[in-house]
Amino acid sequence: MKGTLTVTGDAAADSLLNADPLALLIGMLLDQQVPMEKAFRGPYDLKERMGGRLDAAGIASLDADELVALFKGPPALHRYPGSMAGRTQDMCRMLVERYGGDAASVWTSAATGQELFANLKALPGFGEQKARIFTALLAKRVGVRPPGWEDVAGAYGAPGHFSVADIDGPEALAAVRQHKQSMKAAAKAAQVK
Repeated sequence: MKGTLTVTGDAAADSLLNADPLALLIGMLLDQQVPMEKAFRGPYDLKERMGGRLDAAGIASLDADELVALFKGPPALHRYPGSMAGRTQDMCRMLVERYGGDAASVWTSAATGQELFANLKALPGFGEQKARIFTALLAKRVGVRPPGWEDVAGAYGAPGHFSVADIDGPEALAAVRQHKQSMKAAAKAAQVK
């Protein structure tokens, strides 16, 4: 895999995301309630804490308390290290059971955008919106574009700065962050009315 995602502010962490499908999935899984840079740096830090190896089967079979300890650090990989360690382990178990531990098979086995979306949505921790964003990320940053991907990615597949799928450098990161802040402000204003 060769991607163009530049989100963490660390060349080594970005390089891992762009080369390792499991790292990319874990980064997306962690992308909630923490800054995007922290979420997507998480796989790099986890790999370091696991002795330089990031492997779905290894994470799936690790003692749950051990994995939580790796997530807690310090520093913690996420604002909620315990629950995110559990979700990461659940996702890795599914990757082992359904895809033989090969994270890229989530998308390489999908003949259509709809199949890709269904594969992603079935992953623990991936709801509808996260599956749409990751579909767009695969298309825009990795070049994975099964027929119909645009339909399932929705607005995230359009040109612009809507999500992590659009980040290829610091300027794009700032634009995505501004978009997210605008959306939150609009949602708050709508609640007040």
